[in-house]
Amino acid sequence: MDIQGKVAVVTGGASGLGKATAHTIASAGGKVAILDRNAELAEQAASELGADAAAFAVDVTEADSMVAAIDAVMERFGAIHIDVNCAGIGAAARTVGRDGPLDLAAFQFVIQVNLVGTFNTLRLCAFHMAKNEPDGADGERGVVINTASVAAFDGQIGQAAYSASKGGVVGMTLPIARDLARSGVRVCTIAPGIFETPMMMGAPDRVRQPLVESVQFPKRLGEAPEFALLARQIVENPYLNGETIRLDGAIRMQPR
Repeated sequence: MDIQGKVAVVTGGASGLGKATAHTIASAGGKVAILDRNAELAEQAASELGADAAAFAVDVTEADSMVAAIDAVMERFGAIHIDVNCAGIGAAARTVGRDGPLDLAAFQFVIQVNLVGTFNTLRLCAFHMAKNEPDGADGERGVVINTASVAAFDGQIGQAAYSASKGGVVGMTLPIARDLARSGVRVCTIAPGIFETPMMMGAPDRVRQPLVESVQFPKRLGEAPEFALLARQIVENPYLNGETIRLDGAIRMQPR
């Protein structure tokens, strides 16, 4: 799909991987709806991109909140062609810790944000994508890109909830691609390794260095523009569909 003139919804677009993706789409001539729980940061991110970007405050876990946000996007831009789902949280806690079993509500919250929130967004975006005029020789109408994690495959100690949530994103990629095939909507997932996010930038060397050592090449953490570049390549390559792509420098996470 040619990004020029297309409308992209980016959740978690106010910072990190989402913000980098929003910038990349805008630089390719796309229009960007930045959806984020932090309204102030979302407005700031949208202002950096100019008139073809807008911010929308949303809670991806709430059906009504997402419906209202997507309705507002449609009112502002008139269509949705691309959906990049970057909203998510990280959490670590052992199944049984010093204080007893992991609180069930804590487990459910991670699942709700990372897995249910992703589906909540894409189901609404895909509904509107299906109404688009067919684009190009293949009659494409939309592209959905989800964000998983290498933790979906190499979950570490304490990552039961996080790994389950990201494993769910991986697991639903192919069936949703099959569901949406008749509408001309492609679905892919990126599974990033350890990236230079604000959280990781503030981590001490004793936390960062073992992670860097686990990366095969290049010997460093990932950078947000590299995630955004892959997202762009997925949008622009019409034969990528139903696939989860690891973006991790060949890292394989150790148990701890």
